[in-house]
Amino acid sequence: MRKSLRRRLPLGAAALLCVGAALVPTANAADVGSDASAAAVTFSDDFDGAAGSAVDGSKWQIETGDNVNNHERQYYTSGSNNAALDGQGHLVITARKENPGNYQCWYGTCEYTSARLNTSGKFTTTHGRVEARMKVPRGQGMWPAFWMLGDDIGSVGWPNSGEIDVMENVGFEPSTVHGTIHGPGYSGSGGIGAGYSLPGGQAFADDFHTFAVDWSPNSIKWSVDGTVYQTRTPADVGGNQWVFEHPFFLILNLAVGGYWPGDPDGSTQFPQQLVVDYVRVSS
Repeated sequence: MRKSLRRRLPLGAAALLCVGAALVPTANAADVGSDASAAAVTFSDDFDGAAGSAVDGSKWQIETGDNVNNHERQYYTSGSNNAALDGQGHLVITARKENPGNYQCWYGTCEYTSARLNTSGKFTTTHGRVEARMKVPRGQGMWPAFWMLGDDIGSVGWPNSGEIDVMENVGFEPSTVHGTIHGPGYSGSGGIGAGYSLPGGQAFADDFHTFAVDWSPNSIKWSVDGTVYQTRTPADVGGNQWVFEHPFFLILNLAVGGYWPGDPDGSTQFPQQLVVDYVRVSS
């Protein structure tokens, strides 16, 4: 269960990550599978390339800096220092307990490094199936996320731009991921969403899973491995504005610490990795 408030303001070109609502039962989930093969693919990255190379700069930009608004502990670095291909068709975002560049964070000298990527200025989508196959890290304080922000954030600000969190996981919930929407009147801790838990106490860090939203006019459906676990429509936002009918860009990041996950502790082992097999958008 969520237990903290978070605020966010821009980091570079984008607003900072905020998360969803409380866990809800998934007994009525429906298996819908993936229709991506029959649809037109508008964005795809399989992360093919030489080991150690940076992501494709025509598709992604790398954000740098820290995040005081969520009280995250990491410094997001540039280039391939913390986000690199592994030569086996994966992007690996690595969180390390280090500070080789003497980076300064909101709390003083930074204790960790990690990476954050987005497609702002390179790719946006309005509606479609947005999915990524990933294996999340594990450990107290880890906060991986795959999410989207409205492309008008620079002019209208957050949360008026809208935010769709496809997948978030916090280390103290190894078996659960969250999907959430944020907009005016339902942002931060008031975001509208749900959680999905693996059966039998399985951990998401043990294997790859496919996280997706199927986004159509006035409807967003979240799924894990083809199983839909929630649907949101304008009827869910309590009379507030539904701000999800315009272009959004994609974001991948691995945060360390913050209001929601809490900070790493003595049980947290570093480095930790968010391993991304592919990201795909289809219409």
